Amino acid sequence: MTLPFTVNANKTVKVIKVGREQTPIIVIDDVLLAPRELAADACQNQCFSRQNSGFYPGARADLPRDYTIEVLQSIYKQVAQIHHIPQHLQLKHQAGYYSLISTPSHALSTLQRIPHFDAVSPFYFALLHYVNPGHHGGTGFFRDNNTGFERITPVRERQYLSSAAHFINNVAQPPAGYITASTEQFTLHSQIDYRPNRLLIYPGNLLHSGLIASDKDINEDPASGRLTANIFIDFV
Repeated sequence: MTLPFTVNANKTVKVIKVGREQTPIIVIDDVLLAPRELAADACQNQCFSRQNSGFYPGARADLPRDYTIEVLQSIYKQVAQIHHIPQHLQLKHQAGYYSLISTPSHALSTLQRIPHFDAVSPFYFALLHYVNPGHHGGTGFFRDNNTGFERITPVRERQYLSSAAHFINNVAQPPAGYITASTEQFTLHSQIDYRPNRLLIYPGNLLHSGLIASDKDINEDPASGRLTANIFIDFV
């Protein structure tokens, strides 16, 4: 029997190395056999809220447990192999959400107008699943122009944060709106387009941002917005 969130045995998997540091990103197309089931669950069974969204500029809701388990079981060995994760470390699920961009460009905070990183842990990963059909903004990966950093490791974190704060406070504020291209402070070195039922897996310490198109992506309706499923994991 096929369950609603079954991973497609014939999915397409490729590894793209991005930036000067050649960081591997796993791109899986056609990841679910029935992606409409996930979209329907978001519309029918979930309550989206801006509470506890942190810096995320929108609304979130909990992911179905069955979906999370199915996806993680299908990818964790490949992640461990590609990123050379020590065998004694165990996968630990950190969080999982449906996400919808809903904050207007003019209402963004300073930190929401620059790329971010999720964690400095070397084996922390973000899984980003583009769910809804339609044309939406993809995901961009950035380099800090002052330090040259693309990944923010524990060794780099203090220097990066100090440098970024100095630039914002003394050189130039981030341009208004979502960051979708290179700026004086950051270079957009790589991007992966939005494609329905595409799953990206990348280290959480990469500087990244959604490439949000203000005219079509700012929409809190899970039936038509830029609906993504986001899972965060660590190997500890």
